[in-house]
Amino acid sequence: MTQTSFRPRRSVLYMPSSNERALEKAKALPCDGILFDLEDAVAPDAKPAARGNACAAVASGEYGHRELVIRVNGMDTEWHEEDMKAACAAGPDAIAVPKVSSAQAVLDLVASMERYGAPASTTLWAMVETPIAMLQAYEIASASPRLSVLVMGTNDLVKELYAEHVPGRAPVQTGLQLCLLAARAAGKAILDGVYNDVKNEAGFEAECQQGREWGFDGKTLIHPGQIAPANAAFAPSEQAVEDARGILAAWEEGKGRGVVTYKNKMIENLHVESAKRALEMHEAITALEAQA
Repeated sequence: MTQTSFRPRRSVLYMPSSNERALEKAKALPCDGILFDLEDAVAPDAKPAARGNACAAVASGEYGHRELVIRVNGMDTEWHEEDMKAACAAGPDAIAVPKVSSAQAVLDLVASMERYGAPASTTLWAMVETPIAMLQAYEIASASPRLSVLVMGTNDLVKELYAEHVPGRAPVQTGLQLCLLAARAAGKAILDGVYNDVKNEAGFEAECQQGREWGFDGKTLIHPGQIAPANAAFAPSEQAVEDARGILAAWEEGKGRGVVTYKNKMIENLHVESAKRALEMHEAITALEAQA
């Protein structure tokens, strides 16, 4: 089994690109990905400098195995075109765009990436964070092969719904699950939204666990202290890895028999596929950590 088809995205940290000290520290952080932010975390007068910092960071080659993504300003802003032009020239692993609410927006963004000469290896991450995006999630997710990841923008979604942030996230569960369904139907990865209370470790861990149980690939983060809990939550546990190996061994041993069991439970093809995915995740994470 190889890990070429799976890229860990357990922890993807937003990094304000106007903060050069933070950009330097990020080179040693054990996150799977970094979102160099040109949008919410950057004041209007600092955006040109932040754009240059983000592109320089991507080109530096100093961030090791981490997936590097530039989040540009939205399509309806005065900074968007310059952000896209610069990001495409820098050639990050991906370009993330906020408030993508339609399939046409995806097609327009892909056309922009092609117009500005983005390398073929640079994919598009679409942030979905509005009610209309929830209702059109599958159309967005399936609009282009170049779109590789959906990113939940839960803060904006809560605002748009006139809702509140509460434990368990009942006000946004429907939207989260609609986007999960869309991502899986379209064969795309999907990242859970941020958790705002950086001092509430128990609350953050509970939300990571919830996201993992629902099926998210990982979580976007706003503080380095959230990296370790996210990495733990979105990786297969030691028990899960052991069980996956046991299921595959039992399946191989039982070929040709009518019924295959593992720990007194019947094993079917669906269990085998889940076991293979767990091991693929484990092997990819192990390889990634060996590079750190």
